[in-house]
Amino acid sequence: MKSFQSVLQKIILLTVIAGIPCTAMARNDDDGETALRKLFRATMMINQLYVDTVDLNKQVEDAIVGMLSKLDPHSAYTNPEETRRLNEPLQGNFDGIGVQFNMLEDTLLVIQPTSKGPSERAGILAGDRIVTVNDTAIAGVNMSREEIMKRLRGPRGTMVKLGIVRRGIKGLLTFDIKRAQIPVNTLDAAYMVEPGIGLIRFSSFGATTHTEVAEAIERLKAAGMTDLILDLQGNGGGYLGMAAQIASEFLPIGDLIVYTKTRGGVYGEDYRSRGSGLMRTGRVVVLVDEYTASAAEIVAGAIQDHDRGLIVGRRTYGKGLVQRPIELEDGSMIRLTIARYYTPSGRCIQKPYEKGDSKSYGRDVIERYNRGELTNADSIHFPDSLRYTTLVKHRTVYGGGGIMPDRFVPLDTTRYTKLYRELTAHSYIINASLRFMDKHRKQLQRSYSTFEQFNREFAMPTDVMEQMLAEAKQKDKLEATDDTERQQTIALASRTLKALVARDLWDMSEYYQIIYEADPVLNEALDILHDSRQWAK
Repeated sequence: MKSFQSVLQKIILLTVIAGIPCTAMARNDDDGETALRKLFRATMMINQLYVDTVDLNKQVEDAIVGMLSKLDPHSAYTNPEETRRLNEPLQGNFDGIGVQFNMLEDTLLVIQPTSKGPSERAGILAGDRIVTVNDTAIAGVNMSREEIMKRLRGPRGTMVKLGIVRRGIKGLLTFDIKRAQIPVNTLDAAYMVEPGIGLIRFSSFGATTHTEVAEAIERLKAAGMTDLILDLQGNGGGYLGMAAQIASEFLPIGDLIVYTKTRGGVYGEDYRSRGSGLMRTGRVVVLVDEYTASAAEIVAGAIQDHDRGLIVGRRTYGKGLVQRPIELEDGSMIRLTIARYYTPSGRCIQKPYEKGDSKSYGRDVIERYNRGELTNADSIHFPDSLRYTTLVKHRTVYGGGGIMPDRFVPLDTTRYTKLYRELTAHSYIINASLRFMDKHRKQLQRSYSTFEQFNREFAMPTDVMEQMLAEAKQKDKLEATDDTERQQTIALASRTLKALVARDLWDMSEYYQIIYEADPVLNEALDILHDSRQWAK
């Protein structure tokens, strides 16, 4: 009975998606009620009369997916498992044992136990190999990463027995660990790039992002930060409320951050600054690229429109459709587009699309590259009808989808060699770092007491590079076409390996400090901050 009720609920929601108002169900002669009866009857007849057995729930799910596919590219249906996986990174926590790990060949290798988490309290160490979970082998059996995570996670308070292999210790160590709530942090990096200039990078707008960013601002200001580089490159967005709270840290109370329009251009909600304003003074540069989307575009657009800071990088993705989550009783969810976002100056963030043509929409970034928009600012053209002005200095900005930066930084297509990209795609670089850390972790911990010392003195040994290149050539026939490509690949891989080692010894901030030493978008931001005349211009 419960299963049938779930199916009925989904059928009713199908009519809502199709634009049939709920009130139509109460009117005898309304077209909406006729459509509902038609849909319900078709579903029941298929279920009762079709020659083969039919999964009724699957039929209704397929119908929902089919309906949504004819709408905009962001209206979507997710089954219960997909819904859980999508929501978990944004909710700020999950239940588990609390370890960062990676797969070295076919074995789970602990990178770091979560600070003060259940694994750390039980005595799990970085470098440990988890080979059994509740006496079931997970190493050497080709078990998928998803299946391993499923076995490690579980309701808080439940117990899990781990079998551990530890370098230098004979035999199998066993640990009984009580699962607990594990925080999910979205902050990737927060550090001083140089005296007076701090950098904050985060990957999404989750439930705890504002708290993490606010704490990072206070920490960097205590370290002497006066100017901030806010790195939103690759940030795909998340909760609108988090975007409003973070933008509030840069704007006076009452300033408009974003507003929405619903069907027919009717004004919906607006969001205004009401935060503590931790960064209302000092210069701000926001880094963006073609994968900066949604909530990240809201923050960038508000800062640009209020002339609070400069946007540096490439035109953002252009995801400005508002989805309302509609939860169903079986744990599945419909995310239905109900409005569009607009920046304070009136620009629509959403890029153009054709209803039902998600394929072309998904190729938009590739088409931008083919048109030269990622490598040459002159290839980007805006009609005068999309011209807007900022609210304080009345600078020209453009609508039409995404946020166009104040300073364009072209995509460097020559920065990475073909061999480097192949080594990355085939996991040779990450595996080389894991093997190196497995052998030298204790020595590295003794040799480098601070990251500053490590960054100054450490260089990846040549034999590690040579072994990696030899293995790639032997297994997958990956090799450089000439000595120039080989040397450039070695330089790139050495930096990446050093950053990965730093991440394992410390955290992601240290990883980005090394990776970003050669980042052209960050270096462009620093050039602007170093030259007061450029900033004024």
